[in-house]
Amino acid sequence: MNNVYFDNAATTKMRDEVIDAMTDVMRLHYGNPSSSHSFGRSSRALIEQCRINIAAHFNVSASEICFTSGGTEADNLILRSVIRDLGYKTIITSKIEHHAVLHTAELLSKEYDVNIKFVNVKPNGDIDRDHLEVLLKVSDKAIVSLMHINNEIGNILDIEDVAKLCKTHNALFHSDTVQSVGHYTMDLQQIPIDFMVASAHKFHGPKGVGFAFIRKDSGIKPSIIGGEQERGLRAGTESLHNIIGLDKALALAYGYLDTEKAYIKSIKSYFIEQLKECISNVGFNGNSGDMDKSTYTLVNVRLPLSPEKAAMLQFQLDLKGIACSKGSACQSGSSQKSHVLSEILNEEELNKPSVRFSFSKYNTKDDVDYVVEVLKSLN
Repeated sequence: MNNVYFDNAATTKMRDEVIDAMTDVMRLHYGNPSSSHSFGRSSRALIEQCRINIAAHFNVSASEICFTSGGTEADNLILRSVIRDLGYKTIITSKIEHHAVLHTAELLSKEYDVNIKFVNVKPNGDIDRDHLEVLLKVSDKAIVSLMHINNEIGNILDIEDVAKLCKTHNALFHSDTVQSVGHYTMDLQQIPIDFMVASAHKFHGPKGVGFAFIRKDSGIKPSIIGGEQERGLRAGTESLHNIIGLDKALALAYGYLDTEKAYIKSIKSYFIEQLKECISNVGFNGNSGDMDKSTYTLVNVRLPLSPEKAAMLQFQLDLKGIACSKGSACQSGSSQKSHVLSEILNEEELNKPSVRFSFSKYNTKDDVDYVVEVLKSLN
C-alpha cells in the first residue's frame, strides 16, 4: 500500500529549511520580544525583520502587517472591528465563503444588528460581479468580504477588479487570501484592497501563525486585549519561532514559485487527464477541472458511485493510504454536505460523492497513478 498525501489545501508538510530556521531560533533566541534587555531586543529585532520581509512580498509597509495565529483569527479581527469600532452596518459576502467569514458575519449580525447581503453565485461557482455592483449601489457603509481562491472548488476571484469596484462605491474590501498567499503574487499598491489574511501552514510553514494585512489608517482596533504587542492590534507575547517559520516559508514559496507552480500544475493536469480516461462520467465541481480558470493546487472531483459505495468512499481511501477531503478541513468531521457544493450543485449531483484532492511540490505522477487505480477499483 502506498501513502499519498493529497490534502494540501488543508495543510502542507513543512519544508526542512523552515524546521531548521525555527529550531535555531528556539535554541538561541529565547528572550521575550517585549523585554528591554539584550535578550528581548534580539528577539524583537528578528520579528521586525520578518515583518519587513513579508511586507516586501506584497509591496506594502511593514507597519501594515499584523501577526496572528492564522487566517481565522485575522478574519475575525478585521470583520469584528469594522462593525464594532468603525460603525459599518452592512456585510456583503457570498454563501460559499469559508466559515471563518460566514460564522463571524452571522454572529455580528446578531450582536450589532448588521445587515448581511449575499452576492449571487453562478452555477460554475463564480461570483456574480453584476449583482455585486447592484448590492454596492444600494448599500451604505458596507464591507465586502470575498475570498480570492475558494478553498473547496478552486475558483479564482479577480480581486483587483473587485477592489476597484468597492473603491468606486466607497466600500471596504476584505479578502480571505489563505489559499493564494504563497501560491500567487499580489502587489497591493496595484490592488486597492483594504484587508487580507494568510496562514503559514498553507505554504509549507508552521501551524498556528499567520498575518493580517491591514491598510494604513484603517482604524482597526484589537479584539485581544492585554498588551501593546503588534502595534496594539493583538495583545500577547509573539510566537517568535513561528513567525520565523512563516517568514522563511513565504520567502521559499515565492523564491521557487515559478518552478514549483509549473511542477504542481503538471501534477493536476495529469490527474485530470487520467480521471477522464479511466473513470467514465467523472465530474469536476466549480471551475476546478479547468486549468485556466482555477487554482493549480486543487481539484474537486464528483464520482459516479452508488449511494452505498459513496457512504464508504472516504473510509476506503483512508484504508488505502490516501489523504484527501470532502471539503474544508475545518468541517471534515461533520456529516453535513459541503455548504459550497450545496450552493452550486443540483440534487442529483449532490447525491454523488465529491472529493477534494490538493497538491504540493512533494507529490508525484506515481501518486496520481496510484490514486486513480484505487478510484477505479472502487467504482
